[in-house]
Amino acid sequence: MEKFLLMGFLFLAITILPSTHGLDERPKGVEKWFKKLPHAKIKMTKLHFYFHDTVTAKKPSAIQIAQANNTFQSPTLFGLVRMMDNPLTVKPEPNSEEIGLAQGIYGFASFEDIGLLMTLNLVFTNGKYNGSTLSILGHNQIFHEYRELPIVGGSGVFRLAKGIATAKTYSGDRTTQNAIVEYHVVVLHY
Repeated sequence: MEKFLLMGFLFLAITILPSTHGLDERPKGVEKWFKKLPHAKIKMTKLHFYFHDTVTAKKPSAIQIAQANNTFQSPTLFGLVRMMDNPLTVKPEPNSEEIGLAQGIYGFASFEDIGLLMTLNLVFTNGKYNGSTLSILGHNQIFHEYRELPIVGGSGVFRLAKGIATAKTYSGDRTTQNAIVEYHVVVLHY
């Protein structure tokens, strides 16, 4: 009986609830959404949150996955690559309410200064945008006060998103390489 109920529930979840924020994510649903697009209005959404990049801790959120043979002879750590699954919070305190995760890769990509190539998804897991994502691909000169990173896409509420994420280091430790970064995001979507 329990198996039957579980199978029934899964069937309902797959057939009746195929959406995020009322969007049908099945191929036919996406096609239907695109057909309505010429009549859709562009929306602007502003977001503000904190990104916690923890490299050295019992439970790091960013882990080194590659390096060049001479990375640690380079003053800019050229060739070092990390994979991240960093919490996004409402306030800068690590125990603040979590609204999502920054999942992706960043690599030290400059011989001249500390400039990161960042490719990541902002995955919203709580609140108004739960189930939606924004994708970032850009250059991040971490020692500049403000860094502008392009939003190149999104999903869920943020389908066809484009915009700008402005990053500013809230706190950072050069020894541990742990950082908290404040993000202001302005995104256009349908």
